[in-house]
Amino acid sequence: MSKAGLRQRPRGKEKDMYEVSKRDKDEEKWPYTNGQLDPFAKAIGAAVVIVMTILITYFRYQQYLRDIIITPVDSHLIIPANGSWPTVTPDRFWGTYRHSKEELKTDMTTIARPQAYFGVKSRSKTSPLFGLMWMSQLTNQMPPPLRHWCDQGDRLESYVWLKHDGENFGVQEIKEKLFTIKTEFVKQPGGDHGGDWSARISFIPKDPAVSVVVSSFFYTALDQDNGWLEPKFTKGRLTSVHGWHEDLGNFDLQMPNIEATNEVKAGVKSQIKHSYFVSHAKQLDQLKDILVNGLKVEAWDKGRTQPYFTLSGRRVPRDVPGPNYVVKQVTAHLPFTMEVIYQSGSFLYRQDQLSKESFSTLIRSNEEEFDAKFEKVFHLEQRGYSLNEINFAKAALSNMLGGIGYFYGSSLVQSRYNTEPVNYWEAPLYTAVPSRPFFPRGFLWDEGFHNMLISMWNSEISKDIIGHWIDLMNTEGWIPREQILGVEARAKVPSEFVVQRNTNANPPTFFLPLQGLIKEMIQSNKTSDKAYLKALYPRLKRWFDYYNTTQKGDLPFTYRWHGRDSSLTKQLNPLTLTSGLDDYPRASHPTTDERHVDLRCWIALAAGVMRDIARSLGQEWQKYEDTHDLLTDNKLLDKLHWSSKAQQYSDWGLHTDNVRLEKPKPPANQHPSQRHQHMDTDKIRVVLTEPTKQFVNAFGYVSLFPFLLKIVDANSPKLDRILSDITDPTKLWTDFGLRSISRNSKFYGRFNTEHDPPYWRGPIWINMNYLCLSALHHYSTVDGPYRERARTVYTNLRKNLVANIFKEYEKTGYIWENYNDKTGEGKGSHPFTGWSALVVLMMAEIF
Repeated sequence: MSKAGLRQRPRGKEKDMYEVSKRDKDEEKWPYTNGQLDPFAKAIGAAVVIVMTILITYFRYQQYLRDIIITPVDSHLIIPANGSWPTVTPDRFWGTYRHSKEELKTDMTTIARPQAYFGVKSRSKTSPLFGLMWMSQLTNQMPPPLRHWCDQGDRLESYVWLKHDGENFGVQEIKEKLFTIKTEFVKQPGGDHGGDWSARISFIPKDPAVSVVVSSFFYTALDQDNGWLEPKFTKGRLTSVHGWHEDLGNFDLQMPNIEATNEVKAGVKSQIKHSYFVSHAKQLDQLKDILVNGLKVEAWDKGRTQPYFTLSGRRVPRDVPGPNYVVKQVTAHLPFTMEVIYQSGSFLYRQDQLSKESFSTLIRSNEEEFDAKFEKVFHLEQRGYSLNEINFAKAALSNMLGGIGYFYGSSLVQSRYNTEPVNYWEAPLYTAVPSRPFFPRGFLWDEGFHNMLISMWNSEISKDIIGHWIDLMNTEGWIPREQILGVEARAKVPSEFVVQRNTNANPPTFFLPLQGLIKEMIQSNKTSDKAYLKALYPRLKRWFDYYNTTQKGDLPFTYRWHGRDSSLTKQLNPLTLTSGLDDYPRASHPTTDERHVDLRCWIALAAGVMRDIARSLGQEWQKYEDTHDLLTDNKLLDKLHWSSKAQQYSDWGLHTDNVRLEKPKPPANQHPSQRHQHMDTDKIRVVLTEPTKQFVNAFGYVSLFPFLLKIVDANSPKLDRILSDITDPTKLWTDFGLRSISRNSKFYGRFNTEHDPPYWRGPIWINMNYLCLSALHHYSTVDGPYRERARTVYTNLRKNLVANIFKEYEKTGYIWENYNDKTGEGKGSHPFTGWSALVVLMMAEIF
């Protein structure tokens, strides 16, 4: 290459100018000086990093705050993840747990239906469903009503589990106007999937001379993704269903044919007709609707003009893998009996099929064991009760046990950091429910009362239930008070009650049954009980701390229920749903410095039980002892909650009794044509006298809490005053039990809104009366000047309660949610065999 082709480097000044020029250009392009970052640029870069770090930290912290409510407590589960597997708890794997896996989805919620009148499922979270529907045929009602879910609107004369032990068997009677259905269910252990079970369903006419034709529909259904079903036929009749499920393996449901008896009734030859339906349900809430759409009308026979509804055979859409819903229909003149036999594929060496005589033998054996155990536990025969009274008590217990459900899903929850509700983590819940038709879901404070009865019958069931509930605790120590779990139990729940908020507690009633269960577990020396207590204690600690941080009052040693809404204008007295006593009158104007005497007493009870558990486990117990001593100190209690004016224990807050509901006045310039719009508006609360800080002297259940939870000193003159007040007919005493609020109260019998009738403003509630009997029993057995008086009141109150609940059961066929304080009539939801079933413990004098 020639020199001319080479680039010449500058020399001398040219070189200096070149290097300066190059450096200037480089510095324009890169913020470096002598290879180092310019200080200004360095500061900007550092600021950007700091800002980004702050923003990332902030958003992460905000997300942390939003996630707290859905973060499980960091502690061992009481019921391990495999706790419901058939290999771990085979006795409780299958049961009459049909509180519905079916669901109705709306924009915000999943609403499940109530419990089926009769159904079976397992404690698998995707269990196949088995259940009964029925309808009367040849009637003038078109179409005839199809029964499936427990519904007060069906107006059945009664439906009641006569005997149910919670694990192995159950016998139920369902009474229609013209006939009775008897359902019997029994299990047989074996294999790895909970063994076999069978059901016998008998339709019995009340008057054999009257011809009654009824169709029975027994079905099985499952989510398609979790298994498959294959119907089997013999000579065109559905006789069995072979299936497979991911948690159950292979199984068979046999449905033997029923042959006609050829008897003649009311001039009509008896005959039995069979039909079937094979279809696909995209959602399991559609089972009844799909069946109805699968019915067709045929003539019963040539001599009858009434239509007969029968199933239409196979109707499986082409765009699905196969059927997941199979129904067998049997239609006959009554009486007739059908059996269904479930056999597990892993049960390899069964001796007899669980049907016919073997079924009858096993049912009789279980009934005999139930009767013997019932007398051993409750001694009612020994106490001189009649056969009818004993059968009533057996039914009350059996409906509590038969009402136990197994749910799986998540609640909708919200904290102040969440702009919208979020889903709690998915979890199982094994729980009793208050009412099969109306409250077929878990309620935290109800379940404590339920397990006072359940634990007396079968402590293992009770420990299973309590463990499932306490395992739902989040890291704050909060447990959602209503368990409206996704696909299992969002039934008849008004939208305003669906979302659970972590500021809102509920009475910690589990400490009531835990008092006895803890002693039993400590004395048992079972390895399983030791493990249970070890897992239970840290969770109870967190729960106790939650109440003492989130529900504490402004003053030391005071507490208040959160969740009261002071902005509502349509309520006479803002509800206190979290207390469990809904519309019981509290301070009329909710403020943060309210003091609620019932909550203080619940925490005192909890502190005493925590002390006993901690001491038995060798843990630090002194702080619980100190808390218990402070909260049961009568001088401090009287200072904070004794109203010298009313001579009673009371809440304290910003309050006035002088309020009423009125229609709002129309605007002065409203045109006459708009007057009807004003007439449609609801009444609103009008405050006639401005509230002041004072004791809320509405005498009733809340006023009794220091007495109900045995905190009042046995020598205190205040105990004498309480005994006088509860026996005063102008206050709480009735011939049927203690009413919830004094007849002298300005809130007695008053609607809380224009449309909401009184709930805890007069009616007699059995859980509170049970606590009262327990307190009276206690004060009648400890030394004190009012011992004999407490005994007299106890005897009379117990007699009144038991007699009235039994009388209403005999009269109506039901145990009720509450009872009218003037007539004793059952009111509210029915059957209500939640805490109203505590009548069994009243009869047995177990407190």
